[in-house]
Amino acid sequence: MKRLIILLAVLVGACGGNEASPAIPLTGEALIVAGEDSYQRFCAACHGADLRGSDQGPSLLSIVYEPSHHSDFAFVSASKNGAPAHHWGFGDMPAIPGISDAEIGAVTAYVRSVQEAEGFDE
Repeated sequence: MKRLIILLAVLVGACGGNEASPAIPLTGEALIVAGEDSYQRFCAACHGADLRGSDQGPSLLSIVYEPSHHSDFAFVSASKNGAPAHHWGFGDMPAIPGISDAEIGAVTAYVRSVQEAEGFDE
């Protein structure tokens, strides 16, 4: 699983992105630390600082976001293109302006690491 996340981050990062964004280390713990920072900047306002959601967006620790239901690519697609509301009543998720491909890969690695450590809520 960790190899898949790192591979995804490398592939996504290699596709280019916002040149003004800081470089994201693409391996191991450094990737997860960078992902946590990017998560707090781009995602926490809606999904909660602890990934448990807010009144604006769902918990990413919900069983709905386990990898077999929402793949890593689903995080990439939602970040880049937005996502229509289909599990929750929060409305459509807009695309995230200003997030680079490397940052999306790092955020995905961070979210998956927290999910692995804490498990999923029903």
